[in-house]
Amino acid sequence: MLCRTVIPLLLAIGIVTPALAEPGAIVEPKMLIHGNYCGPGNNAPLPPIDPLDAACARHDACTPNGGIPSRACNVRLQREADAVSRDPKQPSDVRAMAGFVAAGAAMLQIADEPGRNLTMMRPGVRP
Repeated sequence: MLCRTVIPLLLAIGIVTPALAEPGAIVEPKMLIHGNYCGPGNNAPLPPIDPLDAACARHDACTPNGGIPSRACNVRLQREADAVSRDPKQPSDVRAMAGFVAAGAAMLQIADEPGRNLTMMRPGVRP
């Protein structure tokens, strides 16, 4: 009978404890898809590993911490990644990943102005 009460209590404490931690103590997971900067999160202050990673680092730099990037920020990433995808000097795997990043940048949420509703970029739309 004691197990039926204690085990659920311990599970509840284990689930709630991270939510009670100080905000700085919770680390957001990194889901990088390429290099040190492409994807959610980054490995700053490590340097970018190639031109695609450098484009992603610039995108991270123009995105407010925990915020939504501007249309111009996403369009820049889309253009730079597209240029890498067409660069014959880049390895084929980097060109393929750059094409993926360019396509993904066209679908990222944007926040053009504080307090404005979030929108989705439409391919081919200029800021």
